[in-house]
Amino acid sequence: MQLGVNLPIGDIGTGPAAMRDYAQAAEGLGFSYVLSPDHVLGKNPAAPTNGARVGNTATPYHDPFVLFGFLSGCTQTLGFVVGVLILAQRQAALVAKQAACLDELSGGRFRLGVGVGWNEIEFQGLNENFRNRGKRSEEQVRYMQALWANPHTTFNGEFHKLDDGGINPRPKSGRVPIWFGGHAEATFRRAAQYGDGFMPLAYPAGDAALAAFEKLRGMIRAAGRKERDVGIEVWTSPGTGNEDDWRKEIAFWKKAGVTHVTTHTLYTSPNHKRIAGTSVAEHLAAITRYHAAVKDLL
Repeated sequence: MQLGVNLPIGDIGTGPAAMRDYAQAAEGLGFSYVLSPDHVLGKNPAAPTNGARVGNTATPYHDPFVLFGFLSGCTQTLGFVVGVLILAQRQAALVAKQAACLDELSGGRFRLGVGVGWNEIEFQGLNENFRNRGKRSEEQVRYMQALWANPHTTFNGEFHKLDDGGINPRPKSGRVPIWFGGHAEATFRRAAQYGDGFMPLAYPAGDAALAAFEKLRGMIRAAGRKERDVGIEVWTSPGTGNEDDWRKEIAFWKKAGVTHVTTHTLYTSPNHKRIAGTSVAEHLAAITRYHAAVKDLL
């Protein structure tokens, strides 16, 4: 089981030194990968939302391909994960090209998490259709996988067409790992049919998570694939509990067949709590303590 950590960009700053130093510290501590999210645009935080969930510009987000391209030159073994790229607001062939280049430059250390998104203003600003984003992103994945696998491909889909074209460079393995984030029924199906992994964040350690994992595994078998072909990632928090609590949770996830755990110091949900501090030192202290507590269980 791999243990990763988020990059707390909103707290520690966006400059190159902050990004480099935090990533190198995570690598030195023994974390397997760093995770960063994706948002291109946000709403003016002073604008009224009328109670709707609207992402704004108050929190900074680096473009993940630029960020990880930079960090790949600053690290040796650390992996990079987008958690998650809002695929349907981007051009699929361009994402395929960017991912292939990052795979090449990082030595195969990149994992592409994808999701359908929720912040409609981003689709508006990028001139993409918010209403068909789920169906379109599913085809995008198949299109990208064809571009990665073949020097030249012909693709005739509902949204994408290509006549004997291709990208260069391509991933040496012929594939960039794609992990699906979300909890909708369609997300389970897409992960089972096309994914290298599934990133559900709504489940605390318990029966609901076990039921979701078994549902996914049934769909994987029904798709004619092997369960081991699709990993599972969950997020944990050093912002709540103590060492004994963290060890019990890690042991639960390992027994449940989880392959990747991200230690997240910012993310909050009913089963996550961010750390109390915001400084670099406080974030590093939290992940250092967490890693020391659970590393022998991985």
